[in-house]
Amino acid sequence: MNIKEAASRLGISARAIRFYEEKGLILPAKQSSNGYRTYTENDIWRLQTIAALREIGMSLQDITHAIGEIDQGNQQRLEEYLELQQAVMYAQWIELKRMMDTTQRMIDLNRQDGPLDVSHLHDLADSARRLREARQNWHDRWNYDTQAAIHDQRVQAESRLITEHPNSENNHHSDNTSPISDENEVAHPYQDTDHSTPSDSNDTVQSSFYLYHNYDEALEQTAHWISPSLGEKGLDIGTGTGNLAGKLLQHGADMTAIDQSREMLRRCRTKYPEMHVKLGNFLALPFTDHSFDFVVSSFAFHHLSPDQQLLALQEMQRVLTSRGRIGLTDLMFVDATHRDSYIRQAETTGHEEQLRALCERHFPLLSELCSWLEQQGYVTKHVRHNELLHTLLAVPLR
Repeated sequence: MNIKEAASRLGISARAIRFYEEKGLILPAKQSSNGYRTYTENDIWRLQTIAALREIGMSLQDITHAIGEIDQGNQQRLEEYLELQQAVMYAQWIELKRMMDTTQRMIDLNRQDGPLDVSHLHDLADSARRLREARQNWHDRWNYDTQAAIHDQRVQAESRLITEHPNSENNHHSDNTSPISDENEVAHPYQDTDHSTPSDSNDTVQSSFYLYHNYDEALEQTAHWISPSLGEKGLDIGTGTGNLAGKLLQHGADMTAIDQSREMLRRCRTKYPEMHVKLGNFLALPFTDHSFDFVVSSFAFHHLSPDQQLLALQEMQRVLTSRGRIGLTDLMFVDATHRDSYIRQAETTGHEEQLRALCERHFPLLSELCSWLEQQGYVTKHVRHNELLHTLLAVPLR
């Protein structure tokens, strides 16, 4: 068919078709007699695909890559492009919702009796701007795509190193403390079953910073506390290669795992083909409201800045059901005093790895996390695995 017939069939303009031709997205044959373009059924199918991808807001560059993956029969790569576009749309939708909420709060302020204090409007606008920037400014400075192939080996190697050298950094977990027993549950961030503090241990800071000390223990604790019922829907954020999600899958949960790293997710798919795996991140979870019975995350929350951590908690709340629970396992300071003492000792002993880790990562304060969650109507409990590593569970009040 000619270009007018193709345009009529597709419901788009001939100008649009010529534009896609100029960009190299389609290459229709030309008649030898007059040079007019002839569009085959395959050309029509490609134009339909291009129009569909443009309709969801995909850029021409991404469409070019997606079409190339389709030509090579690579459905997985095409799915990744679609998921990435979906994540972008969710981020835009979430930002629009936040703007609408801020506007409504301004309207409510204006309706209050008495003269309007304009500074309140400015404070609301400034808060909204700061959170928007926090959402937009996150990036993967560690390039986890390049680490995916060796991630599991690295985790186990660090765990073995700690086991072989029990006096290594942060390794003063109480011998009398069982990692799984509910006897270790604590009700307040200033109480802990391990009574050692940053100032009363001589081996708080040593020559290496081990991110994954007590890794297996902490994941087992998280799965034990979440204790999913058969068929409960769970979300693991920043899943990496799926180690925590895999444990919950074995407990009978219907698990979805998200990560911003394509390579990590490929490893996860290989290990757990029955798991739902999706591109996404903390700050714009690509799911509708009230989609999950529980949300978990391990060794990932500290990649976010304090403002981003607040956004992440709000996103977890959004996708949880009214009785949904939260399980966080990560490196955290007990409180500001713990953090300041840890930093001072790292500076005094001159260990650059610890200081660099403290600069690159944002270990949250357990006391602040518990306080925020309790203000939102959750009951919290937590257990300490080593100097920094904690597992925190938050369950909504019935």
